[in-house]
Amino acid sequence: MQLANHLDIAPIILPLVTGAFLLLFDERRHTFKSLVNIAATLGLLLIAGTLVAQADVEGSVASVYLLGNWAAPYGIVLVVDRLSAMMLLLTALLATAALVFSLARWHKAGPHFHSLFQFLLMGLNGAFLTGDLFNLFVFFEVLLAASYGLMLHGLGVTRVRFGMHYIAVNLAASMLFLIGVSLIYGVTGTLNMADLAVRIPAVPAQDRALLEAGTAILGIAFLTKAGIWPLCFWLPGAYSAAAAPVAAIFSIMTKVGVYAVLRLSPLLLGARAGDSASFGDVGLLVAGLVTMAFGTIGVLASQAMARLVSYSVLVSSGTLLAAVGMADAGVTTGALFYMVSSTLTIGALFLLVELVDRSQDPAANVLAVTMEAYGDDPEEEEIDEEVGVTLPATLAILGICFVLCGLLLSGLPPLSGFLGKFALLSAALSAGDDGAISGMAWAFFAVLIISGLFAMVAMLRVGIRTFWAPPIEGVVPRVLVVEFAPVALLLALCVVMTVKAGPVMAYVDATSQSLHSPDAYIEGVLSARQVPSPKMEAGR
Repeated sequence: MQLANHLDIAPIILPLVTGAFLLLFDERRHTFKSLVNIAATLGLLLIAGTLVAQADVEGSVASVYLLGNWAAPYGIVLVVDRLSAMMLLLTALLATAALVFSLARWHKAGPHFHSLFQFLLMGLNGAFLTGDLFNLFVFFEVLLAASYGLMLHGLGVTRVRFGMHYIAVNLAASMLFLIGVSLIYGVTGTLNMADLAVRIPAVPAQDRALLEAGTAILGIAFLTKAGIWPLCFWLPGAYSAAAAPVAAIFSIMTKVGVYAVLRLSPLLLGARAGDSASFGDVGLLVAGLVTMAFGTIGVLASQAMARLVSYSVLVSSGTLLAAVGMADAGVTTGALFYMVSSTLTIGALFLLVELVDRSQDPAANVLAVTMEAYGDDPEEEEIDEEVGVTLPATLAILGICFVLCGLLLSGLPPLSGFLGKFALLSAALSAGDDGAISGMAWAFFAVLIISGLFAMVAMLRVGIRTFWAPPIEGVVPRVLVVEFAPVALLLALCVVMTVKAGPVMAYVDATSQSLHSPDAYIEGVLSARQVPSPKMEAGR
């Protein structure tokens, strides 16, 4: 029972301890490190599933964990609710797929892959759980520091060049994050999210401009990380240059920025925010639409599959941010369903790209990295190249997966991509009936439909060029089970979302309602009681 009380902090502690533990062992112990990493990631998956079930049963705020046993707003709090639990589960699922895929060869392509992977999970999980703005900044820095190493994993001139762009942009965004947090704290005297929601309506008129300036700067930091236009030019190059399993787990990195905006916008700037109510909503909606349009053009113009998928990340982020800008519970419901489906799809497609590219270039079956630099035995590499059986139906299987990704990405029926977009569009048009947002709702409708059409055209073009053309010199790509299984898993999850759309939609609808009616969240955090110490209980 005592261990169950600490389940809320387990998604942070487990990867932290695992990553530190793996640093103690030599890089040549690939098998041992892989087994430890897999065990820890599966443990995170089990914990996340437990927290989702707990949050679904207990309602708006499943539990509040007081670090150091200091009550809010004075101490650090971790909050488990439906949204944070859902993001934890989504992260664990993507991490499991990316890690299994990396075991084929990528985990040997650079130093400390397994430790960096676990530290990245620690940062992601902490960002989703924290109820405090400064600790959100801390966890952002943890995940970014790990992502810098993973971005450069495997070396190569292109990877290093775009990796430096990625690092520079995110360092600048982190600086803006800190400035925004400082301004908000200077005006309100607190950084606890629930306490901020209570204090913001009472901010004096002469300080409100400073508060809104801090909120805007903080928003720019989040939106840079989410990849909003015109702050997104770093993303397509960086994501397409990253190693396949790294790009797959990076597909949820942009969603951290979206999560922060989705969490804070209705909580701090919702109906109860006084004169700051709905601050930035229209700008967010317009910027989201422009990002969708920019990403759509990029998808259509991309010749390389990796860049096509990278621009699809921008379309997904723009869609979600535009939905948040509409500030409607029904639209948020569709956005949450769409977010899960699109993240799984893009993760699967990043993994699939490497497998498909092997049919275009036989040399793609060998890593473009000097493994000897990391102490690997050349003879071991020769053995690895012989592992696996060339299946006559390999291209057919990859083609089926590609078709499924195309259907999901473009939002065609009957899969979950269609259900998410349908829920978004129907709710957006309903929200537009009040007149003020009607024109923007129709603009959102048009851009979302066009983005799906262009995605379908782009995927068809790539599919025809890849699967209708004979393999070069009759070479069939060699695909191992550990490479195909993660792609199949992520696509199977999208199929499960389609079959179980009712329960999933009910869950995200309850999540949306609690986000737009945050009273239960505020009360749950601020009323969380300290755990009595053993001495206090003995004194009684």
